[in-house]
Amino acid sequence: MGAIEWVTEGDNYECSLSKETQKLAKEELREDKNTRDQALEQIRNWIKLNPRIQNCRLDAQFLLRFLRCKKFNVPMAEEAIERYLLLRQVYHFAFNHLDITEPTMEELLSLGYLFAAPGRDIKGRRVIIARPGVFDPHKYTNADMCRIHAITYECLMEDEENQVRGFVHFADGAGVSFPHLTLFTPKEAVRIVKNGERTIPMRHKEVHAINTHPSLKFALDFGMSLISEKIKKRVRIYTSLEEAINHKMDTSMLPKEYGGTMPMKEMIELWRKELIEMRPTLLTHDKMRVCLELYSEKAREGAISALKQGFGCSDIGSSDSTMYGITGSFRKLEVD
Repeated sequence: MGAIEWVTEGDNYECSLSKETQKLAKEELREDKNTRDQALEQIRNWIKLNPRIQNCRLDAQFLLRFLRCKKFNVPMAEEAIERYLLLRQVYHFAFNHLDITEPTMEELLSLGYLFAAPGRDIKGRRVIIARPGVFDPHKYTNADMCRIHAITYECLMEDEENQVRGFVHFADGAGVSFPHLTLFTPKEAVRIVKNGERTIPMRHKEVHAINTHPSLKFALDFGMSLISEKIKKRVRIYTSLEEAINHKMDTSMLPKEYGGTMPMKEMIELWRKELIEMRPTLLTHDKMRVCLELYSEKAREGAISALKQGFGCSDIGSSDSTMYGITGSFRKLEVD
């Protein structure tokens, strides 16, 4: 068997974190040089010996996003990597070809549907701004929505300071109506949220939402029921911007339109430059592959229970030769 040409090779890691962030990483994530070097070596060996993984990035910057998110628990980081590779392949129409210059992605960015504010807040975190009301559910698809989110998060996760410091989310619910809620079936929503929280290695520190319409309360309650207790405690929901400000929400990092200093248009332009710079890296991710036939059909459909059971060969059933990929739309999913 010829040598695999990995998407990126293993490298000698040079820590680029600021002294302050290194201290935080040690306190919160148990990270120091020794732990990091050992964990990276273990994970690289595991990837190379794992028959289910056909190709993956082996550079430290990529692997550390999973290790940091799992506080250097190597088996949990390995599971997250494998789940990540499997899901981005199974839902390829939503997570592959993450190209910000593609017209639909360009439009959603220009509309200010989702972008990160420049700079960092007082705790060194990037602030991600979402305006779901500008997403036209009659014009765009659920796969479009997933792809713009994937582009945004993948770009941010490349930065090691972000991997340690985590993120603040700010969402404006103005304009969100019933058609938005029908983009995903409840079953799809369950899978996306559950898989997303387990698989996308982001440390979510605060979530603030304004302009949440009372008529959508049932949807919000449903959404809240899907997330972990840990994240639930970090969510703050306000009826208006005024209420949020009265509750001392920090607006300094938000666009001028929301009480900050920089106009939204300028923020989007700066964010576009970051995305374009990261574009070549994101496009290489399409080379990452797993061997789909070595997973159970449930696992390939993103079923949480199948993925929870781990990825042992015992998952492979004799009737699993029927479907090795999901194409078209999330509509084909069935839930546990």
